Amino acid sequence: MKIVAIVGTNASFSFNRLLLNFMKSHFRDTADVEVRDITDIPMFNESAPQDPDSVKELSLAIADADGVIIGCPEHNHSVPSALKSVLEWLSFRTHPLNGKPVMIVGASHHPQGSSRAQIHLRQILDAPGVGARVLPGNEFLLGNVKTAFDDQSQLVDEATIQFLERCFADFVDFVHSSQSASSSMTKGESAVVPSDVIRWDATYDVIVLGFGGAGATAARFAADDGAKVLLVDSAPEGYEGGNTRVCGQLVCSADDEAAMREYYFAQTAPMELDPEIIDTYVHGLTNMKRYFRDYLGVEEPVSAKKTFGALVGSMTPEYPEFPGGETVDMLLVHEGLLDGALWKILHRNVVERSASIDVWYRSPARHLVKAADGRTIAGVQIEREHVLRNIRALNGVVLATGGFENNKRKIQDYIGAPGLAPLGGMFNTGDGIDLAIEAGADLWHMANYESLGLQHGLAFAVGEGERAQLPLFNLEGFSSGSIITVGDDGSRYFKEDEPNRHGHIYHHGVWRVPAAQAHPHLVFDQAKYDELVDDKHTDVLARAVTANSLAELAMLIGAKPEILAKTVDSFNFFAAQGIDYEYGRDPGNLRAFGDGPYYAIELRQAMLNTQGGPRRNSRAEILDPSGQPIPHLYGAGELGGICAGQYQGGQNIAECLIFGKIAGQNAATWKPQLASTVPTAAVAEPSSAGGRAPSAFRSDLSAESEVVLGPNQYLGRSQVGMGSEMIVRVTTDDSGAIADIEIVQQSETAEVAGEALRKLPQQMIALNTFDVDAVSGASVSSKALIQAVRDALSQVPGRDS
Repeated sequence: MKIVAIVGTNASFSFNRLLLNFMKSHFRDTADVEVRDITDIPMFNESAPQDPDSVKELSLAIADADGVIIGCPEHNHSVPSALKSVLEWLSFRTHPLNGKPVMIVGASHHPQGSSRAQIHLRQILDAPGVGARVLPGNEFLLGNVKTAFDDQSQLVDEATIQFLERCFADFVDFVHSSQSASSSMTKGESAVVPSDVIRWDATYDVIVLGFGGAGATAARFAADDGAKVLLVDSAPEGYEGGNTRVCGQLVCSADDEAAMREYYFAQTAPMELDPEIIDTYVHGLTNMKRYFRDYLGVEEPVSAKKTFGALVGSMTPEYPEFPGGETVDMLLVHEGLLDGALWKILHRNVVERSASIDVWYRSPARHLVKAADGRTIAGVQIEREHVLRNIRALNGVVLATGGFENNKRKIQDYIGAPGLAPLGGMFNTGDGIDLAIEAGADLWHMANYESLGLQHGLAFAVGEGERAQLPLFNLEGFSSGSIITVGDDGSRYFKEDEPNRHGHIYHHGVWRVPAAQAHPHLVFDQAKYDELVDDKHTDVLARAVTANSLAELAMLIGAKPEILAKTVDSFNFFAAQGIDYEYGRDPGNLRAFGDGPYYAIELRQAMLNTQGGPRRNSRAEILDPSGQPIPHLYGAGELGGICAGQYQGGQNIAECLIFGKIAGQNAATWKPQLASTVPTAAVAEPSSAGGRAPSAFRSDLSAESEVVLGPNQYLGRSQVGMGSEMIVRVTTDDSGAIADIEIVQQSETAEVAGEALRKLPQQMIALNTFDVDAVSGASVSSKALIQAVRDALSQVPGRDS
């Protein structure tokens, strides 16, 4: 029997730790007890885009264990804040304690032991979202603990030991009985919940998982076909949108179907892909202008090739060597890049159909529910306000949860990279892959991913869980002169001045993303440092470490001194010869290193998006390993993207639009219902799907609340931000000067726009004008705020600006 024992405090010394270690030793012949500290687990933060690694590790350990013991101290008549925080983490995204047998023990300086804390802990463990099975009738309360142990950390009182043995024996029996009672869901079996043991909390025609570009599209088209739709996302409002929200907003298109088909086959080679999927996709690409007009309300799509030729010329086409490339273009909904314009249209299309589409934020899907036949997907188990809700889908479920860019474990397992720096949405953690595996889906393209950035697709290093900044402009200086990029051991591993094609560079006849290094570095000398200063890269240079010798520098960056020295010597030789014999760097970009000092800046392989996920066909049906559709299960977007080889810019967004439409329409198609012996709770009859309980199941697409205006107060609006409409309330004094600016409604991404939304109102008030400079890195959100304040001030009598 495997038991995880959690020390319920982060104190450096704890008698509860002594108690658990005593139990580990004393009961070693009965159970394998692993004592786990919580000192490395940060305080719970609901706004964190993903769980810390320490939480993930503890969650996996608990999930793999047969039972859990918690050693609980008592602080201020309750559980310690550190333990409460850990339990918050373990009931927020993951729920390893749900149904898990738990034994509570506790030690305290006082005679009553930790009795009051244990009462509170039992209440917490019984809460919805935690759902542990706590051993009843056994209260081990070790009081006067200062005298309870000898100098060998052994309990000294024999009666206490005997009572602990009885409690532990009861716990072992409790674990066995719990395992027997839940044998239908034992490890190794599918975690998909069977519908014949489900009581439904609500019913819809279609459930769409993931509110990004593909999910928004699927929900919209399902609603247009008459379905009542539930659209859910794990992100809070303002963070929904996935990669679509933050991408360049470019959509691949073509005007010659035969040429585009030839180009796409060349892109895919030497990999193979179902020709029917290629035909469906290529047909959509060549009809993308019509799609913009008919479904996005954009009468005259902007051609990126014609409008931004110099800026995106290298991507139209991205592979000019391939036949048919002359037909490739990329479309925009207006003359602007990286501003969320397409996303706002997709989002608005959902909002405008709020009578048919309910939206739930902060509501991750935890499991799929199968019908009695063991194959058909009947619904989804969704965590809503920390409670697992069983939601029925009469006609289909669409998986559109995005990739696994922010799941380090999946990146290591599927891509074979130690870790990658995400450039897109921070809530793409691969949950859809787990759901697909539960449903019995086949997977494809799991090792394929796209990148962008410096050189072959690098970003300046960021901490784990942070979004990397995409370097786009004035990058030539990082690939010319006395500068090289080295891998983990200090050696070069690619041609630094080769432009990347979404992270792919030439490799023996095809273009591939190079093997990711754990800690690559730019290495350069004083001459290059001075040039980078002249090129206005002082912010980047602030990241640099420096040393007087290459050996010292190697030690600072974790490289091997002899390899780094040899690498620089070879590079200097190549520069002298005017030929890079190793990687073929342009002779004009070669310059020998001077004497020290030397500098290094840490980089990370950037991750734009993954392509892997459940395999699907041309009808967006998700397939099992035998190639058969899993009934009522559909997929769209970057979760199981169709790209199998080299990637052309704008194609992922095009795929979201094309297959999102197909998935939504097929999911909405009426299907005969399999019999179920369990009644549906608090819902309408199937003929009027969408009925639901009145409180916890309301849509988060609420109507705009009325903003009360007092004297000298004016309302301003703007639609140009990354999110939905921004509304401000501006207060002026009697002379018309700005006295206060309140942002009453906005859904900008906090990590991007937070600084702008804090600083700009203060600047506007101080300068008495809306005309202030945008905050770097948040220009779109800054423009939205400026426009909203300008709109408000335009209503002030007698004021010009």
